[in-house]
Amino acid sequence: MDERVRFVARLLDGEKMAPLCRSFGISRKTGYKIFERYKEMGLEGLTDRSRRPYRQANRLPFQLESLIVSVKKEQPSWGAPKIREKLLRLYPHIHPPAVSTVHAVLDRHGLVVKRKRRRQRAEGTALSASRAPNDLWCADYKGEFMLADKRYCYPLTITDHESRYLFACEALGSTREAFAFPVFERVFREQGLPTAIRTDNGVPFASPNALYGLSRLSVWWLRLGIAIERIKPGCPQQNGRHERMHLTLKKETTKPAGDNLLQQQGRFDDFVTYYNEERPHQSLGQKLPAEAHRPSPRAYTGLPEVDYPFHDKTVTVTTCGRICLNRKKVNLSTVFAGQKVGIKQVDDKLWLASFMLYDLGYFDEDTCRLEPIANPFGPNLLPMSPV
Repeated sequence: MDERVRFVARLLDGEKMAPLCRSFGISRKTGYKIFERYKEMGLEGLTDRSRRPYRQANRLPFQLESLIVSVKKEQPSWGAPKIREKLLRLYPHIHPPAVSTVHAVLDRHGLVVKRKRRRQRAEGTALSASRAPNDLWCADYKGEFMLADKRYCYPLTITDHESRYLFACEALGSTREAFAFPVFERVFREQGLPTAIRTDNGVPFASPNALYGLSRLSVWWLRLGIAIERIKPGCPQQNGRHERMHLTLKKETTKPAGDNLLQQQGRFDDFVTYYNEERPHQSLGQKLPAEAHRPSPRAYTGLPEVDYPFHDKTVTVTTCGRICLNRKKVNLSTVFAGQKVGIKQVDDKLWLASFMLYDLGYFDEDTCRLEPIANPFGPNLLPMSPV
């Protein structure tokens, strides 16, 4: 606005339009436009004007918007679908707005009560008792600590429950599952596959917002035929053997902490050798973990193929966590992205979705909304219903 005021002032002082426009770097058309606005409206005509269009093609008429608000105030318990139906009955000749448009109007006027999303509470699963090496592995992150270079270290540890053998202690810069995958894959290639893995309910072993609390890492374990065990929240004693190893790890390798991740990893590597091959364990009758352990007979050869011979269709979950059926999309969970699931029609327009040996839930062709059934990975593991 200051530039426009100076421009007009110089015009009023008698300067010519053409050279003045050149000095301000504008066209004569723009110069005359500014001057005409000043002559019509005074200084107010030199203020910035809104660029909002006078008319929006798809904007709801204000009369209809007011009617939606009034119906909502008369019937506070009604939602967008009922209000839309009321409009159709009152004015059958008008083009009705979509349900989403009605909801947007209500939200704009503060008439929508926003519910808090319920966070899925972790409950833990049934826990098994190991009788031989590789029956049960335990995995966890020892509490993070700061290195000398001010970076945090998150040690990922994996042990065998029966022999106390320490497979890995990796100094990672984050608990992201992208960093955990290579560690588990290396251990699987070297030691084979366990029957089950026990963890807590934290990331990346579980995901509180995903279906049944699964994560990409736990889905990968299921694909490999590894059962999932989770301790109850606030009960670290259910993974007591692993926590006891963490106490020794902390005393031997983190006081003081390393200068950087590489130096700290060197300490962890030395500790793995010491813990497995030099330190006797009283619970093993003073044997070394290396003497009590043996590799798993189940070799890691990659992901096996999954088929569903007793289901009607086998579909692949998209990267956004959906399955497609008859051009309709059903939200499943992004943790299953790229995985194959089986769907089976159990009634008219009603389908059952399953992943491997586990039933996930039902959905119908009208709402396309998955309704989960009893958690198959909860305290009681429920196998897929027989066909």
